[in-house]
Amino acid sequence: MQAVLGVFFHLIGGVAAGSFYMPYKKVRHWSWESYWLIGGLFSWLLVPPLMAWLTLPGFWDLIWSAPSAVLGYVVLFGLFWGIGGLTYGLGIRYLGLSLGNTVILGFCAVFGALVPTIYYDVFPKEDKTTFSELISSSWGQVILLGILVCLLGIVICGKAGMMKEKQLSKNGSLETNSEFNLIKGLVIALCSGILSSCFNFGIEAGQSLAESAVAAGFNPLFQNNATFVVLLWGGLTVNLIWCILLNIKNKSFDDYSNLKKPLLRNYLFCALAGTTWFLQFFFYGMGESKLGNGATGWVLHMSSIILVGNIWGLILKEWKGVDKKAKVTVGTGIGVILMAVAILGYGNYLR
Repeated sequence: MQAVLGVFFHLIGGVAAGSFYMPYKKVRHWSWESYWLIGGLFSWLLVPPLMAWLTLPGFWDLIWSAPSAVLGYVVLFGLFWGIGGLTYGLGIRYLGLSLGNTVILGFCAVFGALVPTIYYDVFPKEDKTTFSELISSSWGQVILLGILVCLLGIVICGKAGMMKEKQLSKNGSLETNSEFNLIKGLVIALCSGILSSCFNFGIEAGQSLAESAVAAGFNPLFQNNATFVVLLWGGLTVNLIWCILLNIKNKSFDDYSNLKKPLLRNYLFCALAGTTWFLQFFFYGMGESKLGNGATGWVLHMSSIILVGNIWGLILKEWKGVDKKAKVTVGTGIGVILMAVAILGYGNYLR
């Protein structure tokens, strides 16, 4: 039952992650950096402590009583994760949306899932899954199979996306990517995937915070919420600096106060987008409390994002004008990812 609940919470988090950008589409007459920054203030600064306060009253005491080294590592991994998010855009620029998404999320899934297990092989810690356990136990082998099936599903979805881009470019519905550069794109995508996976490393680094929350008598379901507050400070720092630099470069500071623009509407939709974005990790933390901070949760999270993103693409008719073969391919990819979710859930059940 714990495994089922864990998978369920991760899927809800995936729905939030795959849907958070929708409210941004309702923002009018603002530059990207303006609505990204306002939404980000809710995602990384305002909502995390609010949710921590609701679920872990007195969470600030947990944070300030934690060793400074723990807080430093958590913030550092948050900074790396923030840089990974920014380089994601460059990867898309040189590889195209579908191939870029496939490569970056694939790298992110693999590194985020497996690197911590290898680390715990070198530096063992009680109740932490090691890579040796994964390859030597029946439940671990099932989980590794689930990771491989997930990667296969990502590749199939990426292939379908490349087919879509090619067909839409031919009929003039989509501009051809004149900046396509495979080598440069793959190098950037590798860096982006590794850095983006640092969010999971940050959760691992802040495990003592989660343990302190449980020891203090709080509901274990919400044990990771204090860690998220600290981890997202790093992401906030990187994105805040980048967006302000773009505001200066593009002279878009008046977006925030120009009464000729729909300010109330834009602030509300940015707040909704930012809150929805954070909910992915709120439910991720709940899922991890049921499955344990290990390889399964991170892969479930990444696969859910891809799954929901592709479903939204079908709902919004982004595949209109694409032949049946491409649609069947993306449907196959979605099916394979769902199969991976089931396999990962079964692996945790065996554990």
